[in-house]
Amino acid sequence: MSAHISLSAEVPEDLAGSRLDQIAAKLFPAYSRARLQSWIKDGSLRVNAQTLRPRDRLQPGDRIQIEAELVASEQFIPEPMELEILFEDDEILVLNKAANTVVHPAAGHYEGTLLNGLLHAYPALDAIPRAGIVHRLDKDTTGLMMVAKTLPSHTALVAQLQQRSVEREYEAVVQGVLTGGGTINKPLGRHPVNRKKRDIVENGKEAITHYKVIKRYRSHTHVQLHLETGRTHQIRVHMAHISHPLVGDPLYGGRFQLPAASSEGFSNLLRTFRRQALHARRLAFVHPASSEFMAWEVAAPDDFQQLLVALKQDQRGVG
Repeated sequence: MSAHISLSAEVPEDLAGSRLDQIAAKLFPAYSRARLQSWIKDGSLRVNAQTLRPRDRLQPGDRIQIEAELVASEQFIPEPMELEILFEDDEILVLNKAANTVVHPAAGHYEGTLLNGLLHAYPALDAIPRAGIVHRLDKDTTGLMMVAKTLPSHTALVAQLQQRSVEREYEAVVQGVLTGGGTINKPLGRHPVNRKKRDIVENGKEAITHYKVIKRYRSHTHVQLHLETGRTHQIRVHMAHISHPLVGDPLYGGRFQLPAASSEGFSNLLRTFRRQALHARRLAFVHPASSEFMAWEVAAPDDFQQLLVALKQDQRGVG
């Protein structure tokens, strides 16, 4: 299956003098740089009706035109999956992702991902980049995600994410008692040793997390977090950086510690909470077709709620 793409844009003053491939990546962010370069080379992407090289530099007012066929990738196999769809129309859908669900196929996870499930439920998504997925949640992070069902909506939602106009609010349970809220502005990049981890690195990508206290417990804090940027593992790394890692986090939680004088029931719950206690509870953005501002909220799953109940009981000393 394939879809025809017809796009055009004029080179603005602030991008003038840059390379064609760099400008194309800025003007058409829904598509990877590799895909754009292939279109440049095969003549699907032209400038002022002429075929140029990726390294050619453009002038203000130059017109970039794309006429291309987006062919479905054969490596992603549709698979049946139970999806909790909270909203759907012809342009977008919003879903509540469960724990233990990888969003996108990668090394070690080529099957059973959310993308595979979306392709089974919505076959037309195979002609859209990443089956319409425009942002991700970690495998064991639960909550709200948006998916584009058309190419124009995909482009529009990616643009909103880049403009930081999408509202993404999370809740988490962290170790230790926070005295108050704050903002963490620390750049993130790959960990220098463990390739599965992210770390705060001097020349990393900008990452900004705002957090505030929902409720303090005897040895933990229930927090609300707002993402200004959306880097991989951002909340998990940032909270660990300020010595308040997420409960259950297998990568950044550090050595397991039990609070003093914990009951057997509370101790067992903490030991068996095998995922990061993180939930994407609110999502808001402008609908790409109607321009209506829309927002959704969804309660955390049962295991998260049981953790909060246990924290309250521990606080009262009846856990």
